[in-house]
Formats: sequence, structure tokens, C-alpha cells
Amino acid sequence: MNTVVSGQIQIRLIDTAADVAASFPLMHQLRPHLKDADELVTRWQRQAQDGYRMAGLWDRGRLVALAGYRHAENLVYGPYCYVDDLVTDADARSGGYGQKLLDWLKTQAQAQGCGRLVLDTPLDNVLGHRFYYRNGLLARALRFNYLFEQT
Repeated sequence: MNTVVSGQIQIRLIDTAADVAASFPLMHQLRPHLKDADELVTRWQRQAQDGYRMAGLWDRGRLVALAGYRHAENLVYGPYCYVDDLVTDADARSGGYGQKLLDWLKTQAQAQGCGRLVLDTPLDNVLGHRFYYRNGLLARALRFNYLFEQT
């Protein structure tokens, strides 16, 4: 599932433990609670059992953006693509990489019969909100959470 977007830009699945481990520095920018590459690989392996996948965008051989996503179905949306993770390297933001990766995700989701692409973002992620609106995603709900005490 390799896609050459233009020139030196390539989007492909991150589908080996070695590639997932190599993506840790970028994923860590989005998920700083992950302590190391081993934890990321362990979680990826567990989540992959439920359909979680990772895709990356490389520019001239450098991983500059990545997404974690899954295809699912529920009574609210029917078949949909849920984007768990979407991050562009802090040094490469505003270069159009996030948009290219999001466009790729939309194409993949539609090809799999999904009627929607869904993601969650914090209410205080104002720059992210602007990016999502520019890319056709609309805020249609609030998600409520109950946090259990950690023992």
C-alpha cells in the first residue's frame, strides 16, 4: 500500500516492529506519556489485534508525519475510519504533510467502504481545530469520559 504523492514524498504502512520502533521519536511528540520505543511496539502489537494500523509520510527518506487508525463499525456511524493518532514533526509543520496524510487516510477509508473519518482532539487544541476544519472535518459531538482511579 505504498503511495508516491509527489517527487520524494512517499506514504506507506508502518507495519513491522522495527519500523514502529523507528517511528517512536515522532509518535512521542504526540504521545509524550509513552516512555520508550519498546512500549510503543508492545501497544501497537496489542492494538493491531483489533485492526489498528500505522501509516507514515516520508519526505526524502525522513519520516515527517504519521497516523494511527482503524476501521470500525457502530450504530452511530455505520462503517467508519477512526484516526487514533495524527502528528507532523514539529520541525516540519505547515509544510502540507498533515494534509497529504489526511487526504491519504480519506482515500483509504472510502476505498474500504467507510462512510466517515472520525477523530478526537482536545478542546484546547485550537491550531488542530483550524487544521481539521480546513480539511473538511466538522465538530459534530463532544465526547464525555469517566476516569477510573489508577491503583
